[in-house]
Amino acid sequence: MSLLIVGLGNPGKQYEHTRHNVGEDFIDILANKYGIELKKEKKFLGNYGKVLAFNTTLHLLKPDHYMNESGIAVKKTISFLNIPIDQILVVHDDLDLPFGNLKFKEMGGHGGHNGLRNIIDHLKGESSFKRLRIGIGHPGKERDVTKYVLTKPSSKERDLIEINMKDSLESIDLVIQSKWQEAMLKLHTNEDN
Repeated sequence: MSLLIVGLGNPGKQYEHTRHNVGEDFIDILANKYGIELKKEKKFLGNYGKVLAFNTTLHLLKPDHYMNESGIAVKKTISFLNIPIDQILVVHDDLDLPFGNLKFKEMGGHGGHNGLRNIIDHLKGESSFKRLRIGIGHPGKERDVTKYVLTKPSSKERDLIEINMKDSLESIDLVIQSKWQEAMLKLHTNEDN
């Protein structure tokens, strides 16, 4: 049994820890929890590492491409490792969720997210992969979105999101064990409290 968790973001120092890169930040927290060393892996076009957890091979990937080209690395990785699409969890920022809220989503469209759109395109329209949406709030005006997602949150916001990411790790343990419904219930119950 294998599970691939992909954290979306933009490569390069200037994008580190911006709102758009919360998916990558989440992968770093996971790698730390499971003792996974992420290394640049040319064949997967990203930073990659794996570990055996709960009798499942857990693969972590941070694509080396810009957000709107994320699908290239996802497609290469699942083809090489022979991972079914429903065994992929994509972690990404979400403008529609309040800042710091985390929600699982079983499948669905891209919701206007360029990273998800590109992954679905590279998977030939298949969208049955799971998602972990990390709320970054909305700046209010559509014209402010690009600047907003590419800037860093305040230190107070940063602390909130890190606490909530770490609190969600027990739910990720359940996802690794293929206990998806339990994972959703646990995460969403925690979020509502």
